[in-house]
Amino acid sequence: MTTIAQNLSALGYAPVIAFLAEGVGDLAKVRNHFTAEPSSQFGSASVAEKIIAGAARPRADSARGYRNLGVVYGTVDRPGLAALRSDPAVRKVAPAPELSLIRPVARAAATLESNYTWGLEFMEVPELWAQGLSGSGIRVAHLDTGVDADHPALRGAVAKFAEFDRTGRQRPGSEPSDSDDQDGHGTHTAATIAGRAVGGRHIGVAPGAELYSAMVIEGGDVVARVLGGMDWAVGERVRVLSMSLGIRGIVASFLDIVDILRSNGVLPVFAVGNEGPGTSRSPGNYPTALSVGAHDDQPDVADFSSSQRFRRKSQPLVPDVVGPGVDVISAGLDGGFHSLSGTSMATPHVAGLAALLLEASPEATVATVERAIFASAVRGTMDPERVNRGAVNAKRALTAIQR
Repeated sequence: MTTIAQNLSALGYAPVIAFLAEGVGDLAKVRNHFTAEPSSQFGSASVAEKIIAGAARPRADSARGYRNLGVVYGTVDRPGLAALRSDPAVRKVAPAPELSLIRPVARAAATLESNYTWGLEFMEVPELWAQGLSGSGIRVAHLDTGVDADHPALRGAVAKFAEFDRTGRQRPGSEPSDSDDQDGHGTHTAATIAGRAVGGRHIGVAPGAELYSAMVIEGGDVVARVLGGMDWAVGERVRVLSMSLGIRGIVASFLDIVDILRSNGVLPVFAVGNEGPGTSRSPGNYPTALSVGAHDDQPDVADFSSSQRFRRKSQPLVPDVVGPGVDVISAGLDGGFHSLSGTSMATPHVAGLAALLLEASPEATVATVERAIFASAVRGTMDPERVNRGAVNAKRALTAIQR
């Protein structure tokens, strides 16, 4: 990733994230250090994008503040950077990364031919349903391409929806929709988390959970959009955040953001990536994220599932666990069902499992839920360098959190 210094040398400006010192809430003062030149991060959007975003005319924004996260994001010049670094209200300045969707590696039309998808059966999720657990009352944030809340499997599942436009502003009064007309990525992942039964057939791990779904990708200023979604989710007091997007490689810019999520009682569940062994994506490869790879129904690790070892003491190997991520049947944009493969499909399985555990143990901390999920994982014959702890299991996770 291009550094702040490289951007300043080449362009004269650099997109950055400023993290406020704890207990300091003067976002307006910190924003004054950012530039509103036409070349700024938000001002660089084209006229067409500005019109799409609903603005009457293009204008440059100096920066955007995210009060729940305690960060400010925007563009600085050299004097502005110096001012940020000397301001006691700012504890850290990091370069802004470029996030992108983790696209499925395979897709196909599908029909539900059995009562449960293979992933639900493999994880033994129905065993928890039989004990009365459904994720009821648990708020799960879903940051993706949006969601089709009118799909039969998602009716009543979406408690709140937020759309962040191409410049990162939240559109007031937006109705749930999915911007991905290729795969219905957001609709598919949302239904894997909390899809309701359709005709007695099940696709969602936590069918009683409350989805807080935000459209944050693709296109536009993705950093502004994702930060907006995270800030909104924290404000809505969600307990779990499921996100199937990231930056290729190890990029530390969002490390503090993940720590902020955890400090607000949010379990961050992120896809590790689809680029295969020796690769991973940030923030899924952070030691403080619950990173998820993919396995098939054998179970074997998926060839595409990323995995990587780092030189660090805490959580040196990613992913932390693997979940069902090959030929996963879930909701499609046309009201039917699609089969997709990817770590994007495995991640919502684990996020849904976290919701079930939180219903069973409402006072559980982020660390407690994470440990229970880790304790449930079994490698079998899978290579530990590819799957780390192994494939998650709902019954074992429930036993672990109830000890």
